Amino acid sequence: MQQDIMINIDHAAVRFNMAAEKVDNLKEYVVRLLKRELLFQEFFALRDVSFTVRRGEAWGLVGHNGAGKSTLLKLICGILKPYKGTTFVQGTISPLIELGAGFDMELTARENIHLNGAVLGYSQSFMQEHFDEIVEFSEVGDFLDVPLKNYSSGMVARLGFAAATIVKPDILIVDEVLSVGDASFQKKCEHRMNQMLADGATLLYVSHSLESVKKICKKAAWMERGSVRLTGDAIQVCDAYEEAEL
Repeated sequence: MQQDIMINIDHAAVRFNMAAEKVDNLKEYVVRLLKRELLFQEFFALRDVSFTVRRGEAWGLVGHNGAGKSTLLKLICGILKPYKGTTFVQGTISPLIELGAGFDMELTARENIHLNGAVLGYSQSFMQEHFDEIVEFSEVGDFLDVPLKNYSSGMVARLGFAAATIVKPDILIVDEVLSVGDASFQKKCEHRMNQMLADGATLLYVSHSLESVKKICKKAAWMERGSVRLTGDAIQVCDAYEEAEL
């Protein structure tokens, strides 16, 4: 494997078993499962996906909801394992896959900054050292001791992005969470992502805003029904996807 290859997905498939019949309660589900009377239907969230990302590249993933974009990101992060094929990933990853992931909504922002740092593998002293920087970027200083359950989705996104990008990971994964922020915050995030790319980081970016993908990413992959339909130059891929939607 070449040293500059950060991610290599080779003919990967991800399969889920879905119950083929409705079971109304847990007891009935367990009884049927033990008696092997529970029927399952196979569902492939990814089918024969091959995908290679090199160091310093910025890739956008486009496609409908349910096309397999988030499943692919979870495969890359190690949250899911391939049913078939192989997955190779090297380097540190900062994932922003789900809004509020790594946060306890009952805790305050102050408490969650340290909690999220622990989830990302940072020491308490490191988080304390960078605490003010996180607060300044996220712009939640007036609400530090307010539980996150009282935050707007945009405020949660700002806090999550600030914590995830406090260091420069080898791979930054951003999945649609920036769409809940206002224009000013999105501009700040784009500036930070461009700084990280300039320093050699690799970016995987999922957004339904094709203009955002074209602006941030040099390359893109169009996903459809769990497969990669087209890869290449971000502008060309986005234009092809947009034309197919007309």
